[in-house]
Amino acid sequence: MKRVGIIARLDRAEAADAVAGLAEWLAHHDRIPVVEKDTAALVPALSTTVVTKSELPSHADLIVVLGGDGTLLSVARMVGDLGVPILGVNLGGLGFLTATTLEEMFPALEAVFAGAIVLDDRMILAARVVRRGERFAQHVALNDVVITKSAMSRIINLSVSVEGQQATAYRADGLIIATPTGSTAYSLSAGGPILFPTMDAVVLTPICSHTLTNRPIVLPASQRIEVTLLTDQDVMLTIDGQVGFALREHDTVEVRQAAARIRLVRFPQKHFFSVLRAKLKWGER
Repeated sequence: MKRVGIIARLDRAEAADAVAGLAEWLAHHDRIPVVEKDTAALVPALSTTVVTKSELPSHADLIVVLGGDGTLLSVARMVGDLGVPILGVNLGGLGFLTATTLEEMFPALEAVFAGAIVLDDRMILAARVVRRGERFAQHVALNDVVITKSAMSRIINLSVSVEGQQATAYRADGLIIATPTGSTAYSLSAGGPILFPTMDAVVLTPICSHTLTNRPIVLPASQRIEVTLLTDQDVMLTIDGQVGFALREHDTVEVRQAAARIRLVRFPQKHFFSVLRAKLKWGER
Protein backbone atom coordinates (compact mmCIF):
# COMPACT_ATOMS: atom_id res chain seq x y z
CA MET A 1 0.00 0.00 0.00
CA LYS A 2 2.04 2.87 -1.33
CA ARG A 3 -0.59 5.59 -1.82
CA VAL A 4 -2.72 6.52 1.18
CA GLY A 5 -5.76 8.72 0.64
CA ILE A 6 -6.75 11.22 3.32
CA ILE A 7 -10.15 12.84 3.72
CA ALA A 8 -11.43 14.66 6.80
CA ARG A 9 -14.63 16.07 8.22
CA LEU A 10 -14.01 19.75 7.61
CA ASP A 11 -15.89 21.22 10.56
CA ARG A 12 -13.92 19.40 13.28
CA ALA A 13 -11.46 21.62 15.14
CA GLU A 14 -8.86 18.86 15.37
CA ALA A 15 -9.07 17.94 11.67
CA ALA A 16 -6.27 20.26 10.44
CA ASP A 17 -3.71 19.01 12.98
CA ALA A 18 -4.74 15.40 12.33
CA VAL A 19 -4.32 15.79 8.55
CA ALA A 20 -0.94 17.52 8.90
CA GLY A 21 0.33 14.93 11.37
CA LEU A 22 -0.87 11.99 9.28
CA ALA A 23 0.64 13.35 6.04
CA GLU A 24 3.99 13.90 7.77
CA TRP A 25 3.93 10.44 9.36
CA LEU A 26 3.15 8.78 6.02
CA ALA A 27 5.98 10.62 4.27
CA HIS A 28 8.42 9.47 6.96
CA HIS A 29 7.23 5.89 6.38
CA ASP A 30 7.87 6.04 2.64
CA ARG A 31 4.22 6.35 1.72
CA ILE A 32 2.60 8.90 -0.58
CA PRO A 33 -0.22 10.94 1.01
CA VAL A 34 -3.04 11.65 -1.46
CA VAL A 35 -5.25 14.32 0.05
CA GLU A 36 -8.80 15.23 -0.94
CA LYS A 37 -8.97 18.81 -2.24
CA ASP A 38 -11.15 20.40 0.48
CA THR A 39 -9.23 18.50 3.16
CA ALA A 40 -5.92 19.83 1.79
CA ALA A 41 -7.29 23.36 2.13
CA LEU A 42 -7.28 22.87 5.91
CA VAL A 43 -3.47 22.76 5.77
CA PRO A 44 -2.35 25.39 3.22
CA ALA A 45 1.33 24.56 3.75
CA LEU A 46 0.77 20.91 2.84
CA SER A 47 2.87 19.80 -0.14
CA THR A 48 1.57 16.53 -1.55
CA THR A 49 -0.75 15.05 -4.18
CA VAL A 50 -4.21 16.65 -4.10
CA VAL A 51 -7.28 15.21 -5.86
CA THR A 52 -11.03 15.79 -5.83
CA LYS A 53 -13.28 13.68 -3.63
CA SER A 54 -14.60 11.66 -6.56
CA GLU A 55 -11.05 10.95 -7.76
CA LEU A 56 -9.73 9.81 -4.37
CA PRO A 57 -10.69 6.09 -4.56
CA SER A 58 -8.92 5.60 -7.91
CA HIS A 59 -5.73 7.29 -6.66
CA ALA A 60 -5.32 5.43 -3.35
CA ASP A 61 -4.45 1.93 -2.16
CA LEU A 62 -5.93 2.75 1.26
CA ILE A 63 -8.17 5.60 2.39
CA VAL A 64 -8.00 7.07 5.90
CA VAL A 65 -11.22 8.84 6.86
CA LEU A 66 -10.80 11.38 9.66
CA GLY A 67 -14.28 12.17 10.91
CA GLY A 68 -17.49 10.44 11.87
CA ASP A 69 -19.62 7.68 10.43
CA GLY A 70 -21.30 10.09 8.00
CA THR A 71 -17.98 10.98 6.40
CA LEU A 72 -17.09 7.31 6.04
CA LEU A 73 -20.49 6.46 4.53
CA SER A 74 -20.04 9.05 1.79
CA VAL A 75 -16.56 7.71 1.00
CA ALA A 76 -17.78 4.10 0.99
CA ARG A 77 -20.41 4.86 -1.65
CA MET A 78 -17.72 6.46 -3.84
CA VAL A 79 -15.39 3.48 -3.43
CA GLY A 80 -18.15 1.17 -4.67
CA ASP A 81 -16.68 -1.83 -6.47
CA LEU A 82 -13.07 -0.57 -6.49
CA GLY A 83 -12.36 -2.53 -3.31
CA VAL A 84 -10.10 0.12 -1.74
CA PRO A 85 -9.81 -0.56 2.04
CA ILE A 86 -11.02 2.21 4.36
CA LEU A 87 -9.69 3.02 7.81
CA GLY A 88 -12.14 5.13 9.80
CA VAL A 89 -10.63 7.33 12.51
CA ASN A 90 -13.15 8.89 14.84
CA LEU A 91 -13.32 12.68 15.05
CA GLY A 92 -17.09 12.61 15.39
CA GLY A 93 -19.55 11.38 18.00
CA LEU A 94 -20.83 7.79 18.27
CA GLY A 95 -18.48 6.25 15.71
CA PHE A 96 -19.52 2.65 15.01
CA LEU A 97 -17.74 2.67 11.64
CA THR A 98 -15.00 5.10 12.61
CA ALA A 99 -14.17 3.13 15.75
CA THR A 100 -10.40 3.73 15.64
CA THR A 101 -9.33 6.64 17.85
CA LEU A 102 -6.67 9.21 16.95
CA GLU A 103 -4.36 7.55 19.49
CA GLU A 104 -4.84 4.20 17.73
CA MET A 105 -4.41 5.56 14.18
CA PHE A 106 -0.63 5.21 13.82
CA PRO A 107 -0.46 1.74 15.48
CA ALA A 108 -3.29 0.66 13.17
CA LEU A 109 -1.42 1.92 10.11
CA GLU A 110 1.75 0.20 11.29
CA ALA A 111 -0.23 -3.04 11.47
CA VAL A 112 -1.53 -2.44 7.94
CA PHE A 113 1.94 -1.87 6.53
CA ALA A 114 3.33 -4.86 8.45
CA GLY A 115 0.75 -7.15 6.86
CA ALA A 116 -1.08 -7.69 10.14
CA ILE A 117 -4.15 -6.08 8.66
CA VAL A 118 -7.66 -7.14 9.64
CA LEU A 119 -10.25 -6.45 6.95
CA ASP A 120 -13.97 -6.66 7.61
CA ASP A 121 -15.93 -7.22 4.41
CA ARG A 122 -19.30 -5.48 4.60
CA MET A 123 -22.19 -6.09 2.22
CA ILE A 124 -23.87 -3.10 0.62
CA LEU A 125 -27.31 -2.62 -0.88
CA ALA A 126 -28.16 -1.60 -4.43
CA ALA A 127 -31.40 0.38 -4.55
CA ARG A 128 -33.24 1.72 -7.54
CA VAL A 129 -36.52 3.52 -8.04
CA VAL A 130 -38.81 2.24 -10.80
CA ARG A 131 -41.42 4.73 -12.00
CA ARG A 132 -43.94 3.73 -14.67
CA GLY A 133 -41.77 0.79 -15.64
CA GLU A 134 -38.60 2.83 -16.10
CA ARG A 135 -35.56 3.19 -13.83
CA PHE A 136 -35.60 6.62 -12.23
CA ALA A 137 -32.58 6.54 -9.91
CA GLN A 138 -30.04 4.05 -8.58
CA HIS A 139 -27.60 4.18 -5.66
CA VAL A 140 -25.74 1.94 -3.25
CA ALA A 141 -26.00 2.06 0.55
CA LEU A 142 -23.67 0.78 3.23
CA ASN A 143 -26.07 1.52 6.10
CA ASP A 144 -29.66 1.70 4.96
CA VAL A 145 -32.34 2.57 2.46
CA VAL A 146 -35.18 4.45 4.15
CA ILE A 147 -38.67 5.34 2.95
CA THR A 148 -40.24 7.95 5.19
CA LYS A 149 -43.08 10.45 5.20
CA SER A 150 -42.56 14.18 5.55
CA ALA A 151 -43.24 15.96 8.83
CA MET A 152 -46.77 17.02 7.81
CA SER A 153 -47.82 13.84 6.00
CA ARG A 154 -50.22 11.24 7.36
CA ILE A 155 -49.38 7.55 7.78
CA ILE A 156 -48.22 6.06 4.48
CA ASN A 157 -49.16 2.73 2.91
CA LEU A 158 -46.44 0.44 1.62
CA SER A 159 -46.67 -2.94 -0.07
CA VAL A 160 -43.65 -5.25 0.31
CA SER A 161 -42.75 -8.18 -1.92
CA VAL A 162 -39.83 -10.56 -1.46
CA GLU A 163 -38.55 -12.47 -4.48
CA GLY A 164 -41.69 -11.48 -6.38
CA GLN A 165 -44.04 -12.86 -3.69
CA GLN A 166 -46.30 -10.59 -1.66
CA ALA A 167 -44.87 -10.50 1.86
CA THR A 168 -46.68 -7.85 3.88
CA ALA A 169 -48.10 -4.35 3.89
CA TYR A 170 -47.22 -1.52 6.25
CA ARG A 171 -49.25 1.42 7.46
CA ALA A 172 -46.52 3.37 9.16
CA ASP A 173 -44.39 6.50 9.19
CA GLY A 174 -41.94 4.65 6.99
CA LEU A 175 -39.70 1.63 6.50
CA ILE A 176 -35.98 1.08 7.05
CA ILE A 177 -34.16 -1.52 4.94
CA ALA A 178 -30.80 -1.94 6.65
CA THR A 179 -27.62 -3.92 6.19
CA PRO A 180 -25.96 -5.56 9.21
CA THR A 181 -23.63 -2.55 9.26
CA GLY A 182 -26.67 -0.26 9.40
CA SER A 183 -28.42 -2.34 12.05
CA THR A 184 -26.76 -0.20 14.74
CA ALA A 185 -27.91 3.05 13.10
CA TYR A 186 -31.46 4.28 12.39
CA SER A 187 -32.86 0.74 12.46
CA LEU A 188 -31.67 0.24 16.04
CA SER A 189 -33.32 3.46 17.22
CA ALA A 190 -36.58 2.28 15.59
CA GLY A 191 -36.50 -1.00 17.52
CA GLY A 192 -34.64 -3.20 15.05
CA PRO A 193 -32.19 -5.98 16.04
CA ILE A 194 -28.41 -5.74 16.10
CA LEU A 195 -26.83 -7.95 13.44
CA PHE A 196 -23.20 -9.03 13.38
CA PRO A 197 -21.71 -6.63 10.81
CA THR A 198 -20.05 -9.17 8.50
CA MET A 199 -23.23 -11.21 8.01
CA ASP A 200 -25.05 -11.31 4.68
CA ALA A 201 -28.56 -10.33 5.73
CA VAL A 202 -31.10 -7.51 5.46
CA VAL A 203 -33.40 -6.25 8.20
CA LEU A 204 -36.76 -4.58 7.51
CA THR A 205 -37.76 -2.28 10.35
CA PRO A 206 -41.06 -0.36 10.20
CA ILE A 207 -41.09 3.15 11.63
CA CYS A 208 -43.97 3.63 14.08
CA SER A 209 -46.15 0.97 12.48
CA HIS A 210 -49.90 1.47 12.91
CA THR A 211 -50.25 -2.32 13.17
CA LEU A 212 -48.58 -3.46 16.39
CA THR A 213 -48.00 -6.97 15.06
CA ASN A 214 -45.65 -5.58 12.40
CA ARG A 215 -42.20 -6.34 13.78
CA PRO A 216 -38.71 -6.10 12.30
CA ILE A 217 -37.81 -9.09 10.15
CA VAL A 218 -34.40 -10.38 9.04
CA LEU A 219 -34.10 -11.74 5.50
CA PRO A 220 -31.29 -13.45 3.58
CA ALA A 221 -29.24 -10.91 1.63
CA SER A 222 -29.87 -12.86 -1.57
CA GLN A 223 -33.58 -11.98 -1.52
CA ARG A 224 -34.89 -9.23 -3.83
CA ILE A 225 -37.07 -6.76 -1.94
CA GLU A 226 -39.63 -4.53 -3.65
CA VAL A 227 -41.48 -1.79 -1.79
CA THR A 228 -44.33 -0.01 -3.59
CA LEU A 229 -45.73 3.28 -2.34
CA LEU A 230 -49.54 3.25 -2.28
CA THR A 231 -49.98 6.77 -0.90
CA ASP A 232 -50.25 10.06 -2.76
CA GLN A 233 -48.40 12.41 -0.40
CA ASP A 234 -44.93 13.72 0.43
CA VAL A 235 -42.64 10.68 0.84
CA MET A 236 -38.84 10.56 0.61
CA LEU A 237 -36.35 7.84 -0.16
CA THR A 238 -32.99 8.39 1.53
CA ILE A 239 -29.72 6.52 1.03
CA ASP A 240 -27.50 6.35 4.12
CA GLY A 241 -29.27 9.49 5.32
CA GLN A 242 -27.29 11.53 2.78
CA VAL A 243 -28.90 11.17 -0.66
CA GLY A 244 -32.63 11.78 -1.07
CA PHE A 245 -35.36 11.43 -3.70
CA ALA A 246 -39.02 12.39 -3.63
CA LEU A 247 -41.23 9.37 -4.32
CA ARG A 248 -44.58 9.36 -6.08
CA GLU A 249 -47.59 7.12 -5.68
CA HIS A 250 -47.02 3.69 -7.29
CA ASP A 251 -43.23 4.12 -7.37
CA THR A 252 -41.42 0.90 -6.52
CA VAL A 253 -38.13 0.82 -4.65
CA GLU A 254 -36.16 -2.31 -5.55
CA VAL A 255 -33.45 -3.31 -3.09
CA ARG A 256 -30.99 -6.16 -3.41
CA GLN A 257 -27.48 -7.09 -2.31
CA ALA A 258 -24.89 -5.34 -4.46
CA ALA A 259 -22.12 -7.34 -6.08
CA ALA A 260 -19.48 -5.06 -4.56
CA ARG A 261 -18.40 -5.16 -0.92
CA ILE A 262 -16.83 -2.50 1.27
CA ARG A 263 -13.57 -3.39 3.02
CA LEU A 264 -13.12 -1.72 6.40
CA VAL A 265 -9.77 -1.85 8.16
CA ARG A 266 -10.18 -2.87 11.79
CA PHE A 267 -7.63 -2.20 14.51
CA PRO A 268 -6.48 -5.76 15.35
CA GLN A 269 -7.16 -5.39 19.07
CA LYS A 270 -10.70 -4.06 18.55
CA HIS A 271 -13.69 -6.27 17.77
CA PHE A 272 -17.43 -5.76 17.37
CA PHE A 273 -18.40 -6.53 20.95
CA SER A 274 -15.79 -4.18 22.38
CA VAL A 275 -17.30 -1.45 20.19
CA LEU A 276 -20.79 -2.29 21.49
CA ARG A 277 -19.55 -2.10 25.06
CA ALA A 278 -17.88 1.25 24.41
CA LYS A 279 -20.62 2.86 22.32
CA LEU A 280 -23.80 1.35 23.81
CA LYS A 281 -22.46 0.76 27.33
CA TRP A 282 -23.23 -2.97 27.16
CA GLY A 283 -22.69 -4.72 30.47
CA GLU A 284 -22.98 -1.54 32.53
CA ARG A 285 -25.74 -1.17 35.08
